[in-house]
Amino acid sequence: MTNEADITRAAPDIYPRITRRTLHDEVLERLRDMIIEGRLAPGQRINEGQVGAQLGVSRTPLREAIKTLASEGLVEIQPAKGAIVRRFTEKDLAQILQVLKTLEQLGGRMACQLASDETIEAIHALHRQMLELYEATNRLEYFKLNQAIHSAIVAASGNAVLMEMHETLQARIKRLRFIGNEGPVKWAGAVAEHEEMIVALKKRDADALADVIGRHMDSTRLRVSDVL
Repeated sequence: MTNEADITRAAPDIYPRITRRTLHDEVLERLRDMIIEGRLAPGQRINEGQVGAQLGVSRTPLREAIKTLASEGLVEIQPAKGAIVRRFTEKDLAQILQVLKTLEQLGGRMACQLASDETIEAIHALHRQMLELYEATNRLEYFKLNQAIHSAIVAASGNAVLMEMHETLQARIKRLRFIGNEGPVKWAGAVAEHEEMIVALKKRDADALADVIGRHMDSTRLRVSDVL
């Protein structure tokens, strides 16, 4: 299973580091996956007893995971209601993607200028793994690796502030971007755009990479807006 956090934080070497996963890490990933896949729907209250029983954990690690997801923007803590899966509007989506597009275009341009050949080849390797998951129609693991590639390109810029801002916004709309690949036509379109991104990156063509990242983000907005 791809550990996106490891890939994102390992700049300039973007290969995932070997780490010892804690109970918090496991619960956090499982709970995040439930939100991304829609098993916990937007606007739904997270029933700690029920979800804890499903995951086989007590309330304490579950509450810690909920706090982390609240900091990511996937969950809202409401008085008298508890933890609620955040419901995003089309306006929320448009504003976040507008900023993400700018951040990723900047990161892509810097990566073309500054990234080592080894780093670019490592990103290409992640892309090949993503294509294997696409062929296997494994949407969730494909999505995680897809997001890791976006983070890896930004990480290849070597700019820690840019990486932090990108990670924050990317985490906030994971569910929306996941549903944007529903249906074979939408999914195939997203994969084709990623193919273009890798070609431009390997050529170190900053203008071409910025252009395809922009089109990819605009297409993402349209794909998700259809669902919203």
